[in-house]
Amino acid sequence: MLTQLKEGEFNPYYGTYISKAQSSNIIEGLQKGKKEFVDFVASIPIDKWIYAYAEGKWTIVEVLQHLIDTERIFAYRALRFARNDKTPILGFEQDDYVPNSNANNYTKEELIADFEAVREASITLFKSFTDEMLLKIGEASGSPMSTRAVGYILSGHQKHHFQVIEERYL
Repeated sequence: MLTQLKEGEFNPYYGTYISKAQSSNIIEGLQKGKKEFVDFVASIPIDKWIYAYAEGKWTIVEVLQHLIDTERIFAYRALRFARNDKTPILGFEQDDYVPNSNANNYTKEELIADFEAVREASITLFKSFTDEMLLKIGEASGSPMSTRAVGYILSGHQKHHFQVIEERYL
């Protein structure tokens, strides 16, 4: 698998997430993240499940649902880029998703099962990509993005939010 992202493969906004990617190998990073998600969610005390550290902030379960929703959206982007679809993809407003997610009513088991299904689909998708497909560039939110950048973003985005939860919620 190719590992070095080049300028023009992603909007600098995503640099923070890419720098936190779990592995230089996209598949390994996604697999490691899958196990870490299950272990992390299982370790969250139930009394913290719907805790938000400040007024207007998401609850822990809403943050976790945000990870799942974002993964679905970004996997779709990766598929389109890999298939050489040059149609620009609009961004999404994450803050509109959360109140409509019903996340605070999910059990740990339901959330873990949902994440595992989504992550397994992402792993399968990235396994199907050739090196050439990983280098394909599309446009999302008005910026170029490569297929492989999406894989690193998914991995690092998860790590970023785990760190936020550990620092501000637990």
